[in-house]
This record gives sequence, structure tokens and C-alpha cells, in this order.
Amino acid sequence: MNLSQYLQESREELSRVSWPTRAQVWEGTQAVLLFLVALTLIVYLMDLVFTGLIQAVLL
Repeated sequence: MNLSQYLQESREELSRVSWPTRAQVWEGTQAVLLFLVALTLIVYLMDLVFTGLIQAVLL
């Protein structure tokens, strides 16, 4: 397979791809951001709890 054939087949394959709409991309972005905020909050709260437990045990 040569380079020109590869590029042609790649272009043909990309024309068959079902690309998401702008609204779908925005919805996905919002879901990811919400998940990251929730996960960050969970990790922060766990850090507070474990820090308190460790300090209680060591002091």
C-alpha cells in the first residue's frame, strides 16, 4: 500500500464517520466537568477524614 492510496482510503473512511453535533459535544463536556467536580469533592473529603484519623492516632 502506498501513501496516496492510504490517504485516499483514510479520507473515504472519515466521510463515513458519524460526527457528533455541537450540542452533543457540549452535553458530554458538561457531564465530564460535573464528574470531575464530584470526584474532586469526594477525594477532598476523604483527605480530610483520613488526615483527622491519622492525627488522632499519632497524637
